[in-house]
Amino acid sequence: MALRHAVLAALLDEELSGYQVTKAFAAGVANFWHALPQQVYAELARLEREGLVAGREVVQEARPNKRLFRVTDEGLAELEGFASAAAKPSFLREDLLVQIQAADHLDTDVLIERLTERFAFAEAKAALFEEQLRRMRGERTEAEFLLSGARIGPYLTCRRGRDFERANRDWCRDVTEVLRARREAAGPPLRRSAPDQFLNPNSPTP
Repeated sequence: MALRHAVLAALLDEELSGYQVTKAFAAGVANFWHALPQQVYAELARLEREGLVAGREVVQEARPNKRLFRVTDEGLAELEGFASAAAKPSFLREDLLVQIQAADHLDTDVLIERLTERFAFAEAKAALFEEQLRRMRGERTEAEFLLSGARIGPYLTCRRGRDFERANRDWCRDVTEVLRARREAAGPPLRRSAPDQFLNPNSPTP
């Protein structure tokens, strides 16, 4: 998937300014496609040049004018073509996993600190997604919303983001417990004699 498809998908429901599109990425799209604000603005400009989105200037009193964008018929056709292609599987590239891969040779306390940080981040992110889901479905149960909601795509991707972060949280908790248990089972490190006791033959035997 290219960034253009994520931007087009974010514009399907209503006209949005570049700032609103970047906010949409931060609030929901980012759980499946990360992009910096400057990348989103640059992509919007490219999409407009190619006729996949149309922009119009909105005059505002006492505030700078803003430009709103909407998906054109050509943009919708681009998304339909994208949807007709087989989806590529995703692959993990995760610094923390590299660190845990080397766990047998690294400081356990340091790794537990990294896991604790990621646990807190994942738990907070999952809570944000859960709150977004509650706002989207309103007073309806999830089953009711999924059956009769006007648009369920954003809800389903948001739910995937929540489940992803919950899985990250649970993995961090489980790995931390394993590392702590192994540290306790190993006991305190053996005390080594000072090096000069091996170098000086006259040193007393400990």
